[in-house]
Amino acid sequence: MAKIIIDYDKCDACGECADLCPMEILIIVDGKLEVQNPEDCNECEVCMDVCP
Repeated sequence: MAKIIIDYDKCDACGECADLCPMEILIIVDGKLEVQNPEDCNECEVCMDVCP
């Protein structure tokens, strides 16, 4: 299982990663990025590629 770490000092919750995540495990809640069902991550790293 992938260990997903969000650097909240850098994350502006733009939602790009959530929009592109093929497993739909990233969501924006109250202006903050959250991970739901991290065990479903397929480690494609699309989120890392689009993160500013």
